[in-house]
Amino acid sequence: MTAADTNKDVATAPTSRRRGRAATKRRSKILTYVGLTLAAIVAVFPLLFMIFSSLKPDAQIFSDLGSLRAFLPVGDLSLDNYAGVFNRVPAGRFIANSIIVTVAIVGLGLIVNSMIGFAISRMRWKGKNIVLSLVLATLMVPFETIAVPLVFWVAKLPSIQWAVDGFLFKQGMLNTYQVQILPYIANALAIFLFAQHFGDIPKEIDEAARVDGAGWWTIYRKIIVPLSGPTFATVAIITMLPAWNSYLWPLMVIQQESMRPVSVGMQYFFQLNPVWGQIMAYGTLITLPVLIIFVIFQRSFVQSLAGTAVKG
Repeated sequence: MTAADTNKDVATAPTSRRRGRAATKRRSKILTYVGLTLAAIVAVFPLLFMIFSSLKPDAQIFSDLGSLRAFLPVGDLSLDNYAGVFNRVPAGRFIANSIIVTVAIVGLGLIVNSMIGFAISRMRWKGKNIVLSLVLATLMVPFETIAVPLVFWVAKLPSIQWAVDGFLFKQGMLNTYQVQILPYIANALAIFLFAQHFGDIPKEIDEAARVDGAGWWTIYRKIIVPLSGPTFATVAIITMLPAWNSYLWPLMVIQQESMRPVSVGMQYFFQLNPVWGQIMAYGTLITLPVLIIFVIFQRSFVQSLAGTAVKG
């Protein structure tokens, strides 16, 4: 072997390694996309079945179960099931109740939890790490274990209701919006996410702002909040989902039909003779708002989770 051949082999080796790494990356990317596609199909098919079944009569729903027609908008399609939903139950009232409760929980929760997270991560005071540990410890306590004592206490607490001649104070929060909202405002996971994100913002910003005469409230409102949009979007989503889907708690504290949320309303369709087309239509009505909200905040949600993963 001549010196020229040796030099040629040495020059070719790095190129071969680069080509091998590029081929490995392509295979890895292809496998990733295939896996994500399969996962998306598994997640989307039940939604397609529910949406398209809501447009079909019961006889066609059962006849299509053995084929892919169950996931396709084929056959005798109509909106009769949706009309039947509103004729069978006060679905409009249930949806309005859930919107009121969810918006209140998300709005108040963003304010309260972000302020707690700000106090823990930015302000200096003794025992804040202990407080954060106690807050996180509550995540290990199932809600079912405190549900009954909580019902006892809310039955004793005073509530405010609107009357014709002004506000009316009475004992007990049962059958009110307050009893559906107050237990869910403070959220341990939301406090943790806010504290983690706020803690990663350089604290030199606080010092510069305080030199200029800004107080903690000004720092929180004008500096920290504008820098935390993705985290607020993420917390809004993870707070909205349990609030919208809440079932056990409203079932225990709400007896009046006019105050019930959408999840409790689902049990109406399983009384007497279930009409599966109407059940699918009702499920579609209460699922679409969640999907729309997620699509709107999807980019901020993914951005916040990606940032948390990188920091961790």
